[in-house]
Amino acid sequence: MTRPPTAAQRRVIDAADPVTGRLRGTESQLAALVRHGLAFRHPRPPRDHFLTPAGHRVREEREAAARPETAVAAGATAPPPAASGVFAARVGGEEDAGTGPARVREVHSAWQGLLELRRMTNRDGGTDRPCAWERTHLVQAAALALEAAGHRPAGAGPEGYRVRDTPQPEAVAVRDPDLVALRACAATLEAAGWQVGEHAEPRTGARCLLASPRRV
Repeated sequence: MTRPPTAAQRRVIDAADPVTGRLRGTESQLAALVRHGLAFRHPRPPRDHFLTPAGHRVREEREAAARPETAVAAGATAPPPAASGVFAARVGGEEDAGTGPARVREVHSAWQGLLELRRMTNRDGGTDRPCAWERTHLVQAAALALEAAGHRPAGAGPEGYRVRDTPQPEAVAVRDPDLVALRACAATLEAAGWQVGEHAEPRTGARCLLASPRRV
C-alpha cells in the first residue's frame, strides 16, 4: 500500500464482517482498496469483495488504538482482549462464559460465515481445512471451532477449555483439566481441518493439545 486509506475507505474497512471480512461500499471505494492491497474481489459470483490479511491488520490496529489501556499483567492464562461490539469466540478464561440461546445463535452464525469464507478463499473451494484468515487468527479460529461444536470454555474456574498462542509458528495450545474433554476437543479440531497432537507439559506433566491448521 502506497498511502493510508481515506476516511471513507476506513469506514468501509471498519464495517467489514468481523469473521469473513466481506465488504460493502461503492465500486470506487472497493476498487481503491483492491489497488492498495487491502481487499480482493472473489472470482466467482456474486464476486463480493473481502479484506486481505493486510486489510484485517488495518482494522485490528484501529480497534486496538481505540481500546483504553488496561493494567492487566500478561500471563499464560490471560485471554487476549476482544474489541467491544465485535464477535469473538471464547478462548477460555473470560469472566462470562455462559451459553444462552442468543450466544448459541451468534456462534452458529459466525461458524457458518467462516465455512463460507473457506469456500470462497481456498483455491479449490474446500471447506474441510482452514483458510488464510484462520492462519492469521489462530487462537480465535481454533476457539470458534470448539465453541461452535458445543465445547465449554473455561470461566473463572479451572473447568473448560483454554486456547492460547505458543512460540511455535502456526500452532496453538489447547488445555482442559478433564482429559476426556481434552480429547473431545482434539477430535473436533481434527474434523475442522486442524492437525492435532497430544503432549505433556514439561513442568507439570499435564496433558495439552498442540494444533496447527492443515494445509492439504
